[in-house]
Amino acid sequence: MRLSNFIQVLNKLEELRFQLPNGEFVPAHFHITEVGNINRSYIDCGGILRQEKKISLQLWVASDIEHRLKPNNLLKILQLAEKQLGFSNIEIEVEYQQATIGRYEIDFDGGVFQLINTQTACLAPDQCGIPKEKARVRITANGLSCSPDTGCC
Repeated sequence: MRLSNFIQVLNKLEELRFQLPNGEFVPAHFHITEVGNINRSYIDCGGILRQEKKISLQLWVASDIEHRLKPNNLLKILQLAEKQLGFSNIEIEVEYQQATIGRYEIDFDGGVFQLINTQTACLAPDQCGIPKEKARVRITANGLSCSPDTGCC
């Protein structure tokens, strides 16, 4: 989700809720401890220089269970960060610690911000010798359908 979409949603909300990919919710008394402007430069395994820019929101939970961050307060924090850090309408990433710090993409389902697991991948599979995955084919014999996960073939 881009910053402009996030702000648009915040303007309509009365409460902030973040749901983890496993269905659990970030406790309602979370804090946003950082708003970061992340600029990452790297070379992939194929030798290609790449640039990545994101806004990072770090969620943190303390023992002050009465704390509730309101959408309008988060808007103020974002406005200050935008002014001080000079970021543009780029993708937002959420950091949240459980067993380790997780990085999540973010979406909105109409009532709750959904945290979506991020994934790694080879960016230059043709340079690394990684074979392309073969397309799965459904095999039929005598009108019966068989797929690899059914145990019939």
